[in-house]
Amino acid sequence: MEKTIVVIKGDGIGRTKNGVLGVTDSAIKIVNAAVEKAYQGTTKLNWVEALAGEYARETNFPNLTDEELKKMTPEEQRSVYLPQTTIDLIKEHKIAIKGPLGTPIGEGFKSLNVYMRQLFDLYSCVRPVRYFHGAPSPNINAEKINMVIFRENVEDVYAGIEFEAGSAKQKKLLEFLVKELGANLDPNTDYGLGIKPMSAKGTKRLVRNAINYALEHKYKSVTIVHKGNIMKYTEGAFRKWAYEVAKEEFGDKIVLESELSGQNLEGKLIIKDRIADAMLQLVQQRPEDYGVLACPNLNGDYLSDDLAALIGGLGLAPGANIGDKYAIFEATHGTAPTLPPDKANPSSVTLSAAMLLDHIGLTEAADLVRKGIEKAVSEGAKAAGEGKKPLPLTGDLASQYKGYTGSDGINCSEYVDKVINYLGE
Repeated sequence: MEKTIVVIKGDGIGRTKNGVLGVTDSAIKIVNAAVEKAYQGTTKLNWVEALAGEYARETNFPNLTDEELKKMTPEEQRSVYLPQTTIDLIKEHKIAIKGPLGTPIGEGFKSLNVYMRQLFDLYSCVRPVRYFHGAPSPNINAEKINMVIFRENVEDVYAGIEFEAGSAKQKKLLEFLVKELGANLDPNTDYGLGIKPMSAKGTKRLVRNAINYALEHKYKSVTIVHKGNIMKYTEGAFRKWAYEVAKEEFGDKIVLESELSGQNLEGKLIIKDRIADAMLQLVQQRPEDYGVLACPNLNGDYLSDDLAALIGGLGLAPGANIGDKYAIFEATHGTAPTLPPDKANPSSVTLSAAMLLDHIGLTEAADLVRKGIEKAVSEGAKAAGEGKKPLPLTGDLASQYKGYTGSDGINCSEYVDKVINYLGE
């Protein structure tokens, strides 16, 4: 078996420079080793590189100045940073992995990450957050964390419908809101205005995926996270539609938290909901009470980073953007342009690659990758307890142990070799 994967290596720490491994090539090296170990040469991944981000600009438009870029239309700017050839490759192969991409210069230019999620209708942002034994954490309950966030990925604030204060469109919208809809706004005051669209279709397909995932992976509950107490017709509607799809499509497999009394829970999935701000507290205080979280876009964004901080940081947090036809797996952190690539932690994009392996049915290799990283993290924690230096972890993790700084960690290449050595242990 051979499977082709489109790979966008990214910017900053994403790219290999002067022979020094970036995080994306590090992930590929680990995954190739896991696939070889799991399938003994009967399965192979064919990685096809596609350009995006600053590297695409540097490669295809080396003489393009920032001033020239700013004069382009948003669509022309997009083509500089995301060539049509890259879009075509993803459409052809339907699956990709992406390192971190920088935010381009240019007014009106939509984030490449957001653009791709909308272009390929990658409506489910899936972020598993689990604790690896020994990982540094500020929370004594961290070992109980094993959650998966399903975050709506193309609506809410990601729809990008907003208008700059003082612009002609903003003035027109403000006038309409005040005169036609009776909005309590001062027409003589500058407002930045945005529209927060949330649909029944968008909500239900996300929650449907979250419930199916929870049932397949034997989670005990799905929690709908919303701010419906204040935003009744957007976030409140998200809650209403989420319950509708749960009851209408999964009636014999679920039980509502409000109806738990006297229910036989054997084999049943509990559906509950929480207010978003309270949820930020609850995942820290009682993480064992929560499994799969179904969230509108902004709530899911906050919760993803909140939980990542509890299990060692974004360096250990994977992510995927999944739709009905396409899937793009990605690092959840940024490009860290001031950090040399060999000082970065490749675990986020590597764990995202493990999600990719699961997605294409190579679960044995995916499990090897996760076990390799867990063993590496566990051994690093043990070394920290013994006061050893250098600590066999990358600097982002090493710096979180008492008595250590980032400079006490090993480089990315050494960490990759350790993970590969630990595969399957």
